[in-house]
Amino acid sequence: MAHLKTELLQQRDQLPERLLDISAQDLHQVLPQPTLLHLKGKQSNTLFISVMLHGNETTGLYAVQTLLKKYQSKLLPRNVSIFFGNVQAAREGQRRLDGQADYNRIWPGTEFDACDETRMAQKVVDVMAQRNLFASVDIHNNTGLNPHYGCINRLDPAYQQLATLFARFVVYFTRPKGVQSAAFAELCPAVTLECGRPDQTYGVKHAADFIDSCLNLAELPQTPVHPQDIDLFHTVAQVKIKKHVAFSFEDVNVPLLLDRDLEKMNFFEVPAGTAIGKFNQTTPFPLEARDEHGDDVSERFFELRNQELLFKRPTMPSMMTLNERVIKQDCLCYLMERLQG
Repeated sequence: MAHLKTELLQQRDQLPERLLDISAQDLHQVLPQPTLLHLKGKQSNTLFISVMLHGNETTGLYAVQTLLKKYQSKLLPRNVSIFFGNVQAAREGQRRLDGQADYNRIWPGTEFDACDETRMAQKVVDVMAQRNLFASVDIHNNTGLNPHYGCINRLDPAYQQLATLFARFVVYFTRPKGVQSAAFAELCPAVTLECGRPDQTYGVKHAADFIDSCLNLAELPQTPVHPQDIDLFHTVAQVKIKKHVAFSFEDVNVPLLLDRDLEKMNFFEVPAGTAIGKFNQTTPFPLEARDEHGDDVSERFFELRNQELLFKRPTMPSMMTLNERVIKQDCLCYLMERLQG
């Protein structure tokens, strides 16, 4: 298959040598640029899988390797297309390289200006829209203490059914914009798998087993998930530390000193008045919380009292992390509320 003219993207329809055994850090040796790999299966509808959109989130790659090894000597149960994303960031073990677009913010619907990465993502969507999609699975890790959970961008029963095949914790969100799952949700049931930390082998097995289940399903149920089988949450805000605010978990001399136990709050409803750190200035406010419409809701969720930064109302955080680079490149956390299934 000829390579596309799109500068960043290549397509292949044969399994490259060494792909099934290569490490994430060495992936660029086999796939020097983002690659869309198409593999034939018994059923003509296609399972789309994206991995390594963030270069330090390796579980997706190793889950795909595990799965493809299983079917190495036999035909896959259905067609599979796999997108291998930020191979250059993977080389450095980073979420993304400095100055590089976030590969999970570049998809159709993005708020980014048009660039090579957004054109590449649009091309992937255009190609896959012609391939009779069965479902889309985007595999991620996170850095804090979080359970395994699925994320969806639509509340339709088939999307919830797909997510609960992975975990009973399901998070519905519409922001941030430009994520892979939201783009593919326009085409088919789509889910993002959050598989815990990348160094946990259980995450690889869990993701590989889920993909295998998707390959062997005759169809996705269109009936609602039973309420006892799902814990459904809605992301109501994304929280960032303002760019001008210096912060740390260790250095007491910075304006914002964050609590080192923050990540223990993930997926627990924390009461009003819970402290997340100390801020030794009165203005400007250090955090920016935006709801799914992009509106600033910081004062709804946070307050400063005697230099303590506190939750103003009961809330349930997710993706709290101690990784300062990730906080700068992405966000401090998301805030959620429970929905009825």
